[in-house]
Amino acid sequence: MNKSQVYPYIPNSVPEVKAAMLAATGAASVEDFYADIPPALRLARPLNLPAPLLSEARLKRHVQGLLAQNRHCGEVLSFLGGGCYQHHVPAICDEINGRSEFLTAYAGEPYDDHGRFQALWEYVSMMGELLNMDVVSVPTYDGLQAAATACCMAVRYQGGGRHQVLVAANVNPDKRSHMQTYGRSEIEFIEVAFDTATGLVDRADLQAKLGPQVAAFYVDVPNYFGGIDEGAALAALVTAAGALLIVGVDPGSLGLLTPPGDYGAAIVCGDIQPLGMHMSYGGGHGGFIASRDDEALVLQYPSRLFGIAPTSVPGQYGFGDVAYHRTSFDKREQGNEFVGTAAALWGITAGVYLASLGPQGMVELGEGIARRVAYARQRLAELPGLRLAHPDTAHFKEFVLDFGASGFTVAQINTALRERHGIFGGHDLSAAFPALGQSALYAFTELHSQADIDRLVAALRELLSQ
Repeated sequence: MNKSQVYPYIPNSVPEVKAAMLAATGAASVEDFYADIPPALRLARPLNLPAPLLSEARLKRHVQGLLAQNRHCGEVLSFLGGGCYQHHVPAICDEINGRSEFLTAYAGEPYDDHGRFQALWEYVSMMGELLNMDVVSVPTYDGLQAAATACCMAVRYQGGGRHQVLVAANVNPDKRSHMQTYGRSEIEFIEVAFDTATGLVDRADLQAKLGPQVAAFYVDVPNYFGGIDEGAALAALVTAAGALLIVGVDPGSLGLLTPPGDYGAAIVCGDIQPLGMHMSYGGGHGGFIASRDDEALVLQYPSRLFGIAPTSVPGQYGFGDVAYHRTSFDKREQGNEFVGTAAALWGITAGVYLASLGPQGMVELGEGIARRVAYARQRLAELPGLRLAHPDTAHFKEFVLDFGASGFTVAQINTALRERHGIFGGHDLSAAFPALGQSALYAFTELHSQADIDRLVAALRELLSQ
C-alpha cells in the first residue's frame, strides 16, 4: 500500500489517526503489533494496491465491471454438480429468509420472541420426518463439517480404544480432506477402496479393514459418482464388526431412496444446499447430523439441539436448547467440540422449502431427477467415443462419463463446450480419481429439460466427431 495514499474505505488509513492510535497504545510503529509473527510468514513489502477511487459512483461502476465478468449457471446451460447443485428455489424461500427477524438473528436469546427457535424446531422436525430419525442438529457450517463431526461423535461414543474411522474412497475428495484435517488429532482415517467397474464400495476391502480398533465406517449414498450402494449389505458388515455405520446422504434423494437409518445407519449427515439454496458462486451450505434417540449418542453432539416444552400457561409451548450442557457454550474448552459458526438462516430456509414441497413434493422431486438421469444416460451412451463409466450401477442426480476412447481430454471437451456452445460440462475427475482416466462427473436436476439434455448430446456429438 502506498503510505502517502488515504483510502476512505479502509478504516484508520489517515496518517493522523494512525499516529493517535500508536500513541494511545504505546507502540512505536504498526510493526510492533506483529512482532510475534515469524518474518518468513510476513509480506516484506507494501501491498500493490492501485490509487483509491474517491468517488463512490466511480467505485461502484468499477466493481460492477469486475462482477460483470462472471458467468453464472443461470446464464448458461450447466451440468456441474459434485457437491453444489442447481435446483429450483421457490420464491417463498428467499422471501422468508430475507425477513429482518431471521436475517439479522445470527445467534442469541434476544431473538427468541421473533420465532427463530420455533422456526428451527420446525426445520429439524421436518428433517427428522424426511430422514426417519429422532434427533436432528441445528445446521453446522456445511455438509463437510457435518461429516467430520459425525466421525468424531462416533469415536467418542465407541471409546474403548476404537480410534479408527474407515472412509470410502468414492467420497467427495474435498470432504475427505476436511474430515482428515478436522479429526486427525484424535482419529486415524483409513481409506476403503471402490470398485472401478461399479463405482461402489469394494466390500472385500471393507471387510478386510474392519477390526476391533474401528469405530465407524463412513460412506455416501448416493456416492460422489452418483452411484447408489446397497446400504443394508454395508450395514451388516459394519455392525457385525461392532462399528457404527455413518451415511452421508443428499436430502433431495429421500423422496425416492430409503432413509439410511432404516437400513442400519447409526448416524446420518449431509448438506441442505439442495433444499432451497442458490448456488451463489459456491452455494449457501448448511450441514445436518441425525441419529436415533440414544442418550449416550445424543450427548456426543457438539451442536445445538432444539426441542419443544410446555410452559406454565396451559396450551402454550416454548422452544429452546436440549441438553445444553453438552455444548462449548456451557463447558467451554471441556465441551465435545467447539460450536463454531452455525448456518441457522439456511436451516430456516430449508424448513420453508420442505414445508412448501411437502412429502408428495419430495417424492416427485426425486422421481423427476431419476427420470432425467435415466434419459441422459441412454442418450449419451449412444455417442461414439463416449462410455458410461459405471453402466450397471443405479444412479441419482449424477454419473460419470468416460472420454478415454474419444482422443480428447476432459479439459479439452469442457473448454470447447463452454466456448462454442455456452455449456458448462461436468467436473474433471482425471486428477482426483486417476483410476477413472479421462472422466467427468455430470449432474442433472429437475431444472434440466429434455431439450437441455438433447442440446448437450448434440454438442458432444459434434465435438467428438472432429
